Amino acid sequence: MDKILGLPIGTDRTVGDVITGDVVLGIALNVVAAFVILFVALTISGWARRKLIRIATDNEELDLTLFSFLANILRYAILAMALVFILNRFGIQTTSLVAVIGAAGLAIGLAMQGALSSIAAGIMLVIFRPFRIGDFVEVDGLMGTVKDISIVATELATLDNLQVIVPNSNVWGAPITNYSVYPTRRAEWLFGVSYRADLKKAERIIRETIFNDPRAHAEPEPFIQVNNLGDFSVDFLVRVWCDRENLFQFQADMKRAVKEAFDAEGIEIPFPTQTVIREG
Repeated sequence: MDKILGLPIGTDRTVGDVITGDVVLGIALNVVAAFVILFVALTISGWARRKLIRIATDNEELDLTLFSFLANILRYAILAMALVFILNRFGIQTTSLVAVIGAAGLAIGLAMQGALSSIAAGIMLVIFRPFRIGDFVEVDGLMGTVKDISIVATELATLDNLQVIVPNSNVWGAPITNYSVYPTRRAEWLFGVSYRADLKKAERIIRETIFNDPRAHAEPEPFIQVNNLGDFSVDFLVRVWCDRENLFQFQADMKRAVKEAFDAEGIEIPFPTQTVIREG
């Protein structure tokens, strides 16, 4: 019998020992193969994602947002194919899983409504593209630069360089303010002068100071008018257009420049005062 099974005559090993050893060896080989398949899939999927994004960044005519989204889809598709290969390696027929997946689909869908709605919202964001990677936006009460748009979430970098991950369902379901769409923005100031000040002179100083700065646009027509007669001051409302990338610094610089010009020309900027009348 030992010779028929291929065992040396006189050995103490049984048929069960041989079968058990083969099973363990087969499982071990399948586990090693599964890790190899997973490693190769992760490597290829990562490389393919980076390659697609690099193609978009190297060609300005291509939409980086769309290619980034497609890169994420490609990555998950490669990983899904790797999972199928791994299951086949262990002898699991993937076709037999279709019925199970269909039966569990409804339960999983109900349990993952939030994730599925974010996936649907991510598709809508890519189709309609209310913003792109690199745009400065305000969504769901948060302001920041769009760094990435994945299947389920949008990544923002705030003004103080903090990473914020916003679910796509929150992004698509809330008003979106995109500060990067149009090339120009309107800067606005409110300058107050004393009631004793020469208003024509004050208006001239404001106009000359702002338009001596090359960032100010002459078109559209600027607005510089007395807007309010306050308790302590006459207020000038000033609106001037500039390039969008200059807005914040332009507004800050002009506040200081107009203040210094007022001081040099003797235009008083009032502050709240109280007059106390004593009787007797």
